[in-house]
Amino acid sequence: MTGQTHMRREVEAIPDVVENLLSESGPVLDAAAAALRDRDPAVIATIARGSSDHACAYLKYAIELTLGVPVASIGPSIASVYGKDLKLGHAASISISQSGKSPDIVGMTQSARRSGGLTIVITNTSGSPLDQAADFTIDLHAGLEQSVAATKTFAASIVAGLSLIARWSDDKALSRAVADLPNSLRNAIACDWSPLISALDGRNALYVLGRGPGFAIANEAALKFKETCGIQAEAYSAAEVMHGPVQIVTPGYPVLALAARDAAETSVADMAHKLAGQGALAFLTSDRPGAALKLPFAFTGHPLTDPLALIVSFYGFVEALALHRGFNPDAPAMLRKVTETI
Repeated sequence: MTGQTHMRREVEAIPDVVENLLSESGPVLDAAAAALRDRDPAVIATIARGSSDHACAYLKYAIELTLGVPVASIGPSIASVYGKDLKLGHAASISISQSGKSPDIVGMTQSARRSGGLTIVITNTSGSPLDQAADFTIDLHAGLEQSVAATKTFAASIVAGLSLIARWSDDKALSRAVADLPNSLRNAIACDWSPLISALDGRNALYVLGRGPGFAIANEAALKFKETCGIQAEAYSAAEVMHGPVQIVTPGYPVLALAARDAAETSVADMAHKLAGQGALAFLTSDRPGAALKLPFAFTGHPLTDPLALIVSFYGFVEALALHRGFNPDAPAMLRKVTETI
């Protein structure tokens, strides 16, 4: 390819997109947070697929850690294929879809509303069918995303959710960290992960490790390895990798350990160092000493925002890796931008 890819431009736009989101969506975030306080839901149901589901998994940890409210991912096919309404009268739901057009996400959100649930939607497409199904719609205001691989909408979806959680819980420290994310994410884009590019030459499989919100980020990274580079990447919790998957970690097997500055950092770093000691080619986003090779990372000042900076650094890296391996990250051969599943 010649010239800058759409994916690169969209990654570099993330800080400005986040800044615009926080500026434009404040009133609806305040209103949705007030409704959540009034409802005091016993559980939060999330409704999404693909990268949007990884954003929901991130918010699951954030809600549970901040508010103590359990969060469950609902299979959209419960409504769209099996025709069943769930008992969500004492619940709230969060649906995430960049396009707002997938029939199964729309159908499950409509089902949640029919059942008496408070429905909140995060989307980049105002006026979409998903928008129409919601009590509250948080518009990402991210502009057109041309690359098939979602980057700026993924980051913005998490920021929208974190901003909602900060308002709902009146968590001042989280509010400050979210407000400073445009600066933090500019630092994340500047992190140089290029040593990992040549290390993956001739490799077509690897593990991505994380825990807590970092495990949600590991799943997103594994998906991007697949869709932009054709690499069979699998995400595992650092607590689970020894339960069988470690068997295929032969000498030189690549491992990317995404450790954030939170309570799980030590366990993720320890596992990366352990695998490196067994011969794996392990890279780690932590300064904790050991055998794994260190990658730079950006601080955000809060354990619930630090994992987001990691995926922004990763996006810049994986775009460069795709080009290095001869792929067009904007247009994977078997994928399209809007996926409408039933």
